[in-house]
Amino acid sequence: MKLKALIFDVDGTVAETERDGHRVAFNLAFDELNLPWQWDVDFYGKLLKIGGGKERFTYYVNNYQQDFKLPASLDEFVLNVHKIKNQYYAQLVQDKTIKLRTGVARLMTEAHEKNVRLAIASTSAVKNVKALLDGTCDPKMISWIEVIAAGDMVENKKPAPDIYQLALKKLNLSPHECVTIEDTNQGLVAATKANIKAIITINDYTKDENFDSAMVVLNSLGDEKNPCNVIQYQDEISSLIPQLDKKCLTIDLIDDILSR
Repeated sequence: MKLKALIFDVDGTVAETERDGHRVAFNLAFDELNLPWQWDVDFYGKLLKIGGGKERFTYYVNNYQQDFKLPASLDEFVLNVHKIKNQYYAQLVQDKTIKLRTGVARLMTEAHEKNVRLAIASTSAVKNVKALLDGTCDPKMISWIEVIAAGDMVENKKPAPDIYQLALKKLNLSPHECVTIEDTNQGLVAATKANIKAIITINDYTKDENFDSAMVVLNSLGDEKNPCNVIQYQDEISSLIPQLDKKCLTIDLIDDILSR
């Protein structure tokens, strides 16, 4: 089956948004509201086991701040904090604080040149997805992205398959015509449930997660100056590894992976 679309997760995959974006924005929101909380890098890594910003913050309040006196209902409090956090996040992105990960722009450009369609499947709200793209990609690259499937468009976020199923519906393609780039076990599980083959690019938060069902696990997508390292892979693509390790993930290699 020839590759027809490449689907990107956003947070942690397209850019290091979790550590340098969402975490920082939550802390700024806490400061504005005079809440005596700060999430350091390591603690935020624990919270990332919960998908979705509102869900993550709700989990934090319920499990770490049981004695906190809520100024409103829990739902109203979470929505207010999350709204302020998103404003700070948008500002961080606008200020160019967050950069694309290695190889993302290269692979998107190559996909466009080879007539492979581009889509986004993210647990984040569509507003945050668009803010990140506006702050990290040039307008031409943004125009290549045909479909955005976001967390506020579906009932269940990753690891449920809803976001990927929505992306497939919008693309009008079958799972076997697509490959996704992910960075977390939650994303991998969601893609697997949607019958989409996944390639993983780990980061500091996800390097120890289970990726046994991924087609291949890399440290990045790679580029000419910073080639990628292969961490693990499925036996059926072993013949492709010499073309990938210490090199770059290309559209032709992804097409080969899809056919295995």
